[in-house]
Amino acid sequence: MGVLDTIAMRGGLLIRFLFLQLCVTSVVFAQRPNIIFAMVDDLGKEWISCYGAEEIQTPHIDQLAQSGLRFENAYSMPQCTPTRASLLTGQYPFRHGWVNHWDVPRWGRGCHFDPVANPSIARVLKNAGYQTCVAGKWQINDFRIQPRILNQLGFDQFMMWTGFEAGNPPSAQRYWDPYLFTKEGSKTYGGEFGPDLCNKFILDFIDQQSKNEPFFVYYPMILTHGPLTTTPHQPNASKAEQFRAMVEYMDILMGRILQKLDATGLRQNTIVVWTTDNGTGGFSNRLNGRRVSGAKGKTLENGTCQPFIVSCPGIVPEGQTTDALTDFTDLLPTFAEIAQAQLPKGHCLDGQSLASVYLGKVLDGPRKWIMSMGGGPGTYNDEGRVINLRTYRDRVIRDKRYKLYVENDRSSVKLVDLKEDPDELTNRLDDPELIEVRKKLEAVEKSFPPQDASPRYTPLPAQKWDLVQKNPGQREGLTGLPSNLRTKNKKK
Repeated sequence: MGVLDTIAMRGGLLIRFLFLQLCVTSVVFAQRPNIIFAMVDDLGKEWISCYGAEEIQTPHIDQLAQSGLRFENAYSMPQCTPTRASLLTGQYPFRHGWVNHWDVPRWGRGCHFDPVANPSIARVLKNAGYQTCVAGKWQINDFRIQPRILNQLGFDQFMMWTGFEAGNPPSAQRYWDPYLFTKEGSKTYGGEFGPDLCNKFILDFIDQQSKNEPFFVYYPMILTHGPLTTTPHQPNASKAEQFRAMVEYMDILMGRILQKLDATGLRQNTIVVWTTDNGTGGFSNRLNGRRVSGAKGKTLENGTCQPFIVSCPGIVPEGQTTDALTDFTDLLPTFAEIAQAQLPKGHCLDGQSLASVYLGKVLDGPRKWIMSMGGGPGTYNDEGRVINLRTYRDRVIRDKRYKLYVENDRSSVKLVDLKEDPDELTNRLDDPELIEVRKKLEAVEKSFPPQDASPRYTPLPAQKWDLVQKNPGQREGLTGLPSNLRTKNKKK
């Protein structure tokens, strides 16, 4: 092929790309799209076949990736509570205060995700005219004390596993014979499988929606968190087979969502975002030729860098991969821009909108860095107020190639080249060739507040079960810190 032929071909591709972007823009602004945000509990890339996972197949997630945009650099927080509070608020844990894990129904003490003190992604979209639904796992409010809390946070419809409620053993069940909360209250659903019930609740919600009114679904899936269990498609799975079966069934449930969107004619105007809340807990699998261990609770990449897929045929670029940086604080501003909604007033947001990347208008996003922090049990002080274990929690900051580990005295302790060292074994903190990289990432760290916030809430009245609960943070001491960074505090 000659030079002129090459130029002509590239020019034709550019014209085609620009034409597609014009078509995408016209679709978006003609009708606001529906949004479904699905988040698996405790699952890393090493279990998703379109990311290179071996020894397992996830065909429906693969289909989602083939019809959409697959992110390589998407950060969650290392554990459940910090991730969920960050995606709901658009804020980092150091700002919203949920730095540590705090299982509200189990540990109580009047702590709760307060709708007055915190922004809410559902309330942002509801205020913009979206019908809203949530089904799955919650764990940051106690529905016995706050039966209307999900409405106050912006959800019209809900079916939730509240989390293990102190003093109420049946509530521990999330899989078989689950204990779930709806507008009719909480009860045990004998003989049923909790993930099936939540999935069907979402399918029914989609059936009830008018094509003229947009909707938002938050689907914090109950799978694949422990305890290990059999599933409806593998009722006789042995203990050794059960985790794989749980991952497979998660994929089946996502397939039902996609099939429902196709059947109702809503697929072309529904943006589906699928991801996970943190890395896998306690299981390993092969990923692109190497064995990867689950790293839930750790700031290693397999604990924080999650599979993240965005799909909507005709709106989102199809079958493409992006190295654009994003983390879970970006979800609120991104969804707000897509929904043409106003951002919450009176709150400082840390996230940035990735809407232009989702919609194929640009190839790269606005972010130059992403951050992850938090995990381990929280604690409460002598007054019973839930506070953080550390004044300043350890964290990681990275760009597309390099990653800086920062300790709880704000000192830099490790610098990793993720391209050359995906297992993060070599510390290049003092490498003279990376001085500028280190300075750039350290400048980001210096922009953070000197002290992490604690959860913001007006305490709820004391409950009888509070009196018998041990303080998890004091019980664990400082073992709530990720083991890969657990060191003695240094003096400045």
